Amino acid sequence: MIINTKEHLKEIVSSKLRLLRSEYNFSQDKMAEILGLSKKTLVQIEKNRMLASWTVVVAVCGLFRESEIIKMTIGDDPLEIVEAITFDKVSTPKNVTGGGRMFWKTLLSEKQFRLQKHVLSGHFRVIDGNDKRWVSSFDEQYIYNEFESLLKRGKDHEEETE
Repeated sequence: MIINTKEHLKEIVSSKLRLLRSEYNFSQDKMAEILGLSKKTLVQIEKNRMLASWTVVVAVCGLFRESEIIKMTIGDDPLEIVEAITFDKVSTPKNVTGGGRMFWKTLLSEKQFRLQKHVLSGHFRVIDGNDKRWVSSFDEQYIYNEFESLLKRGKDHEEETE
């Protein structure tokens, strides 16, 4: 299952909303209030009659990022997937990650950098030896180019990543 479009993420989050609400033991009224929805809209989403809006999906991924339901469905960092889908290329160095122990496959590891692919969304990222993200994107060629560029500039960053 590859999660690489807004529509697909909307479908997934919408299908898990009732379970998520149960995980937190929230009433429909409370969950609707948290997400800024009417109870009627929440019920429609929970009954699979409509999809949550992108705004609601982003709110769910942010507010419930520690949820076991969300983590097992979307991955260990739901907001990173939202960023990867929203922005063509994300280059925000120094975001600490979990290191990719569960949802990431390391494709290359050289010097202090690792190029990884997310097993659920299919997006790529480059992290350093301290598990800090340097760049992420769905564009495979872009990531490989950025990985090579970071390796070439690696001497400049060694002090920062030790």
